[in-house]
Amino acid sequence: MSVSSITETTQYLTFKLDEEIFALDVAKVREILEYSTVTKVPRTPDFMRGVINLRGSVVPVIDLRLKFGMTATEQTINTCIIVAEVGMDDEIILLGALADSVQEVNEMEPAQIEAAPHIGTRLSTDFIKGMGKQDNHFVMILDIDKVFQTDELAMIADAA
Repeated sequence: MSVSSITETTQYLTFKLDEEIFALDVAKVREILEYSTVTKVPRTPDFMRGVINLRGSVVPVIDLRLKFGMTATEQTINTCIIVAEVGMDDEIILLGALADSVQEVNEMEPAQIEAAPHIGTRLSTDFIKGMGKQDNHFVMILDIDKVFQTDELAMIADAA
């Protein structure tokens, strides 16, 4: 059974966090940057690694591994920052997400995507748009607009 919100073939940017493969709709991805110096902002959550200067704009950088309860992202030659557009209320903010490595852009048909698993009532999987099936493994398709709660996004936007 495919996910009802995904009705057409869509291109996804796949990336790795630890050993898991995640994906974002390419329409939400602005660009991919090599990891560079991130300026830490005091009194922000641990998952907010800091900010970068992107052509004169201040862009907050989030460690998705920390946000998802994993260990912090270690800087390697493959570490990159995925700059994505995130919807907050009625505006779009740019957000950098650390990834261990970027894989490729893949097209997925709605039939290749299953609904996100329900893991009881206490754990929310609303931020997972679906589970894509590719080459004998699953790809977690993120709804980047739902990864962060409104108060977290407001704090991130204020820090930037």
